[in-house]
Amino acid sequence: METITSAQNPKIKNLLLLQEKSKARREQGLFVVEGRRELEHCLEAGYNVRTLFVCPEIAGEETLPSALLRNPVRANATGSVSSPAVIEIPEALYRKVAYRGSTEGIIAEVEYKERKLSDLRLPENPLIMVLEAVEKPGNLGAVLRSADAAGADAVLICDPLTDLYNPNLIRASIGAVFTVPTVACSSEEAISFLQDRGIQILTAQLQDSSLYYNIDMRRGTALVMGTESTGLTDQWRKAASAHIRIPMLGHLDSLNVSVSAAILLFEAVRQRQI
Repeated sequence: METITSAQNPKIKNLLLLQEKSKARREQGLFVVEGRRELEHCLEAGYNVRTLFVCPEIAGEETLPSALLRNPVRANATGSVSSPAVIEIPEALYRKVAYRGSTEGIIAEVEYKERKLSDLRLPENPLIMVLEAVEKPGNLGAVLRSADAAGADAVLICDPLTDLYNPNLIRASIGAVFTVPTVACSSEEAISFLQDRGIQILTAQLQDSSLYYNIDMRRGTALVMGTESTGLTDQWRKAASAHIRIPMLGHLDSLNVSVSAAILLFEAVRQRQI
């Protein structure tokens, strides 16, 4: 086990680079997961840890996540077998590199996994959440948490303006980006995928729409939402099986996208439990 105490160490500098730059994440095929709970979800989803940074003062005696202890040796992206490097860092250094203090003293560099629409294994009458061009990682993370809570079968992030492995997204989702099958793709690919499988497309929009609770969501359903500022593009409106809206009884005409997504997802859950 290696010990690093300086913030000027190249491995620490690279860790910070991966946290801050999506280009670095893409080029290296690595992303950063912070916190025991998030890393447990990541490992359970079959991701491979390249390097694990542990602060013993914060992590305590149980320094390694249980999922890593159960299977410490994994096949990496090239197919060869290796164990993750474990590096100890002192608390002062951990505080400098951690996004937040309450992450149990564990930060990992994890190998990318490419997720494709063809990888999805959907049940009969799936429930899918679709987001078009939603930019804020915090909103995406919150939607993923709702999707996990509602038992959604997949989340499609179309024409993404942030990468799926943004640390803010992972943190906001509390690891739900790993627990819910999540795919980044183009809107054209998503529409074709849904239509080929006979999944109804319900677009959330104010114009020419019905109240969301009047639409049958018990069949295979994709709930589609756009940005709060501009809404959905015409290609989604035209591809829709129906347009739905949430009644707005106050002075404002829209909700935060994550709140709207939760309302629609749990309406589908309600209908399916009747």
